Amino acid sequence: MSLQLSVDRSSPVPLYFQLSQQLEAAIEHGTLTPGSLLGNEIELAGRLGLSRPTVRQAIQSLVDKGLLVRRRGVGTQVVHSQVKRPLELSSLYDDLEAAGQRPATQVLTNTFVPASAEVAAALGVGEGSQVHRVERLRLAHGEPMAYLCNFLPTGLLDLESAQLEATGLYRLMRAAGITLHSARQTIGARAATEVEGERLGEPEGSPLLTMQRTTFDDTGRAVEYGTHTYRASRYSFEFQLLVRS
Repeated sequence: MSLQLSVDRSSPVPLYFQLSQQLEAAIEHGTLTPGSLLGNEIELAGRLGLSRPTVRQAIQSLVDKGLLVRRRGVGTQVVHSQVKRPLELSSLYDDLEAAGQRPATQVLTNTFVPASAEVAAALGVGEGSQVHRVERLRLAHGEPMAYLCNFLPTGLLDLESAQLEATGLYRLMRAAGITLHSARQTIGARAATEVEGERLGEPEGSPLLTMQRTTFDDTGRAVEYGTHTYRASRYSFEFQLLVRS
């Protein structure tokens, strides 16, 4: 591991936290890539002049975050970085691509279905009328990140499964001349069901982030309603909060 690590003993910030923050930054910026070995605690402690318990605490904090894993006979290994997604009108595909996460998509369903009451209310169509339903599994570095279920009004645009596997839905909508203007979004959390756990590679009962979003074009027309689930161990939303004057 050829990382430039250092600690400031005069800082009020605990030494273990200084080390864990530097290692986390190296993982997020790709300096430490998934599969990289961190080296043993004794070597790292000696290199930085720290005690083994301090180094162990720093590493354990990243194990708890899901960024590192201890493997018997192998050592401490980088698993992945957590995706931090800003709250703005963008697609997960574009956000993963911008973060260097190598997004990929598996299309699970691409068909037309009768609109449920929930979907009809979101899209402003009649209950039972035909809507386009697309279900996808979004992956990063070959690992599942999110399950995406989207509904669109019929006749909005043609969506081939091959296109959906090659790029993001919003990019396809913009290419079709649809101007995305605003969205109404709700974020929550709950435990994964058995099916969701198998789908996302998490044990049943693991925490999932949930999101429901209705997107509108520049005429005020609802053009998409999505209900998504994300692995909380791999994913978080970032907010910027402003004080009202």
